[in-house]
Amino acid sequence: MKLYYFPLSTYAQKVLIALYEKNIEFASELVDLRDDQQRAEYRKLYPLGKVPLLVLNDGHMIPESTIIIEYLDNLDPDVRRLIPEDAVRGRQTRFHDRMYDLYLNESVANLIFEGWKPEAKRNQKLIDNANFRIGVMYDYMSKQLADRTWTMGDQFTLADCAAAPPLFYANDVAPFDAHPNIGTYWQRLSMRPSVQKVLKEIKPYLNDIR
Repeated sequence: MKLYYFPLSTYAQKVLIALYEKNIEFASELVDLRDDQQRAEYRKLYPLGKVPLLVLNDGHMIPESTIIIEYLDNLDPDVRRLIPEDAVRGRQTRFHDRMYDLYLNESVANLIFEGWKPEAKRNQKLIDNANFRIGVMYDYMSKQLADRTWTMGDQFTLADCAAAPPLFYANDVAPFDAHPNIGTYWQRLSMRPSVQKVLKEIKPYLNDIR
């Protein structure tokens, strides 16, 4: 398998965490979407131009981070799953994955992108909406994590793969100091070997966004 990705992409980081959790071997192809030529070349393979993209040995392409992890989870039933097989817990895990992607990840990304712009050109409505959604998510997560090690309890899941990348960036644009349950959760996440490996890989690129 080959994974096309860019290290700073939260969705690529999400898939990398899953790959490292499962100790799955894969080839990697870094695509710097900031480079016009690389972006144009990549679109010849995948016209939407989004990362990550998993390409199987037979050429079949699997896009979208959650779908990639679903595929990885079914490769070997004997390997610990990131999506519980129990129907109810599986649905709840997918729900939290969507919440983290749509309302935490996207909102944190919007704050970062708007922060790069001159103040006069920032979209204040977008910023206000992002801060509102992050606030709702923080309140929800604080209650959810009050008596849990991970999002779903004792088991590290797809949901935690989705939560780690935006929480890392949130330290800069939406600190969660007032939410100690999220803070201790992030400490556990940041000590997870799979997450540490991803953070180490993105470190050389952080000066580009900070």
